[in-house]
Amino acid sequence: MDILISFVLAVSLLAISPGPDNIFVLMQSVVHGKKYGISTIAGLMSGCFIHTTFVAFGVSTIIKENNTIFLVIKLLGAIYLCFLSYKVFKSDASITMTTQNIQKKTPFQLFKMGFMMNVLNPKVTIFFLALFPGFLFSNELSTVVQFYVLGAVFILVSFIIFSIIALLGGSISERIQQNKQIGIWLKWMQIIVFIGIALFILI
Repeated sequence: MDILISFVLAVSLLAISPGPDNIFVLMQSVVHGKKYGISTIAGLMSGCFIHTTFVAFGVSTIIKENNTIFLVIKLLGAIYLCFLSYKVFKSDASITMTTQNIQKKTPFQLFKMGFMMNVLNPKVTIFFLALFPGFLFSNELSTVVQFYVLGAVFILVSFIIFSIIALLGGSISERIQQNKQIGIWLKWMQIIVFIGIALFILI
């Protein structure tokens, strides 16, 4: 339970941090309305289920065959997370938001767009591959089941936080534009979370 709570906390902080997905959701919600943001979120989270399946069956097979290779996967995962923290450190802290040239689409079109954005992004699979093995939480449950539980928790937590972003889109957008320091705080939060997860995996 302690491991799962740590996982929920890490996912929550990552979901809050500005990235292409939640900024896209925010803009759709601000420009077109809350249900359009929710439709986009549903598509994104459906894509996460596909990536969870890839990781669950791929890594579980490796674990059964060779524990040493699994250890290497966790080490590479920690290194990748440190690399992500370095990329965030080198990036601009400002949050770019523009409502120009956002074409109106139906909720179903936005669902499909969110799904394809997620499924066709190999970085999501790599991120799951880096994140999930360090949070396996049971010696009794099969690794496939554990990966699906972690995937479900990731999807549920992200869906809740993204939905809050969509529902409060106008207020959040206004607050971000008024307070430029928010970007700096969120940037350093991302860095700390990435490094913290990497250390958790190594330890």
